[in-house]
Amino acid sequence: MKLRVATYNMRKGIGLDRRRRPQRALDVIAALEADVVAVQEADRRLGPRRAALTAEMIAAGSDLAPARVALNEVSIGFHGNALLLRRGLSVGAVERLHLPGLEPRGAVLADIDGPVPFTVIALHLGLRRRDRRAQLAAALAALAARPARPAIWLGDFNEWSPDKGLEALTQGHRVVSPGLSYHAARPLAALDRIATGAGIGVYDAGVCETRLSRIASDHLPVWADLTLPAAGAGAAVPQGGPGPHS
Repeated sequence: MKLRVATYNMRKGIGLDRRRRPQRALDVIAALEADVVAVQEADRRLGPRRAALTAEMIAAGSDLAPARVALNEVSIGFHGNALLLRRGLSVGAVERLHLPGLEPRGAVLADIDGPVPFTVIALHLGLRRRDRRAQLAAALAALAARPARPAIWLGDFNEWSPDKGLEALTQGHRVVSPGLSYHAARPLAALDRIATGAGIGVYDAGVCETRLSRIASDHLPVWADLTLPAAGAGAAVPQGGPGPHS
């Protein structure tokens, strides 16, 4: 089974021109033609965290639909983490994690049902490395407690180093850094990453750098084309893919 996944910090719909225009972010997301998209900062920051990108906008402007991960009726995300799925993919069990650290952070673990069931971990890690390490440890513990499925991690990892801070994750997963994704105006760091568990192959990956994506947010989206193991196949060591890998 082939699958395109992506992750994008849309900055609550605020572009580099300081205007809140979430439709631009949605146009960037739709152009990715991904089956699964993790979106960070999909909701406004304060109050009830109203969606910056609404379910109605997503339905009208893409072939995606938001998974039900919010805890209220005005958000589409949990701690700003939203999960958009190609129509036809269905969500099973969903777990929401409040992550440890100085800032309020969260993660979503969602089981995706289909010919090859898999789990997506969508998250936005903190600004301090010691917090990021604790947050990854919490997410890994939650994943280990769930029924075993191929696992795909998508998010803004906020880690500037190519080889530090993600040690716990690299022990059982392959971390893919498709390229420099921040700052959108002048990319200097690979903050946005994808990680794949055993049995998942990566055969292509990249950064979406277009005229629109360079202004729609301060991050550029990253994507990867994956192959999932056949149903019932044994776990295998993840195969390599293009682009730099941490």
